[in-house]
Amino acid sequence: MRPLRILIGSDTFSPDINGAARFTERLAAGLVDRGHEVHVVAPQGEGQEVGFSTEVIEGRPMTVERWKSFRWPFHGKWRIVGPWHANRFAKATLDRVQPDVIHLQSHYVVGRGIIKLAKKRGIRMIGTNHSMPENLLDHTGLGPFNWFLLQWAWNDLHKLYGMVDRVTTPTQNAADFLARSAKLGDILAISCGIDASRYRPDFGPRAEHRIVFVGRQDAEKHIDVLIRALPLVDPALDVKLDLVGDGEHRKHLHDIAVKHGVADRVVQHGAVTDERIVELLSQASLFAIASTAELQSIATLEALSSALPVVAADAMALPHLVHDGENGWLFPPGDVAAVADRIERVLRMSPAEREQMQRNALATVKVHSIAHTLDVFEALYRDEPLPQ
Repeated sequence: MRPLRILIGSDTFSPDINGAARFTERLAAGLVDRGHEVHVVAPQGEGQEVGFSTEVIEGRPMTVERWKSFRWPFHGKWRIVGPWHANRFAKATLDRVQPDVIHLQSHYVVGRGIIKLAKKRGIRMIGTNHSMPENLLDHTGLGPFNWFLLQWAWNDLHKLYGMVDRVTTPTQNAADFLARSAKLGDILAISCGIDASRYRPDFGPRAEHRIVFVGRQDAEKHIDVLIRALPLVDPALDVKLDLVGDGEHRKHLHDIAVKHGVADRVVQHGAVTDERIVELLSQASLFAIASTAELQSIATLEALSSALPVVAADAMALPHLVHDGENGWLFPPGDVAAVADRIERVLRMSPAEREQMQRNALATVKVHSIAHTLDVFEALYRDEPLPQ
């Protein structure tokens, strides 16, 4: 079949570091590998030029159009496109690209302009939702008006994604939540997918007990729960915590570590290269995540691909990936004592028990192959029957 001309629209993209941006990058690169003509539309990043250019994403050259954006004043790194520009930018983009299909990764601003115009032009659209409006409330600057903003955001999602041909989200848990909150029907759960061959599982003993977390250091990730659990873990285990990533709460998390007397056991790595992430995952004893608002968690998929046992909050999509006693342990959200208990359970396993849990972790990601994810989206783009 002939290659497609695919327009991918996203409010976050490289050099941003978050789950939605990472998925969009891997999706675009995978589609390029399959011979499709891919055009990505995203906000202009810090220091980037506005307009079309060729960018190398995941090692593949592709066309990326940057729409003029500004830094959101209530968040140090967010850049958004002015909503007053969205319709004009969308018209220029669609006139130039003439896509066969459009795949939107969000509905906020980039998606808003594209959806309305593409609907009028009869262009097939797929809309994927990666986030919950609740995650944005700490950064609105609207304080007491956040409740009204939240209601508007869910209604807005209903209105805009109600215009696309198919709505997807990474897990069935997320699909059920989206159906309730945005009152959308027929939502398809499609994993973000992962190329497990990029990671290096290590079944050998560890030189020291290290817990690793990879992700943004923002409020909704609840990283403080992991830090506050450290003093409750048996001191004889001499556990250290590696935090990989950057965010608004980085200094705040350091202050919490100092307050609880574990600053010397919490290592802040900041934003690092993909290769360094692979290395840190390979060296760790386990991966821990306390977030309560994950619609899938690519970081958890990366940990499982590294054959790491996972200690995770029993919330949203994480139970979809982590199964008690098989590839890790779940804990009640925010329960610091339970986090410490689950960490000790993993670290006190016999070598045979640990290896079995590691192999179970690898088995978990087999159903999250990026190749299968691409197969499903290609079928959606062409409006064909979906692969099993």
